[in-house]
Amino acid sequence: MNVELDCQGMVCPLPVIKLAKALPTVAVGETVTVLADDPAAAVDIPAWCRMRSQELVEAAEKRYVVRRLS
Repeated sequence: MNVELDCQGMVCPLPVIKLAKALPTVAVGETVTVLADDPAAAVDIPAWCRMRSQELVEAAEKRYVVRRLS
């Protein structure tokens, strides 16, 4: 089950917090897609993935796909 979070209109750190809460709800290998229009998300979400050893699959305009690795 892949999850999509609509975090548009939220300012950081809220999209990262929602990502952190949602990631344990998906199985290893599945993804969480975060829709976020806050410019800080472009820095915060990739940094969170590096710190948590999760895979940032895609970072397109206002769309971030994170695969759970552990």
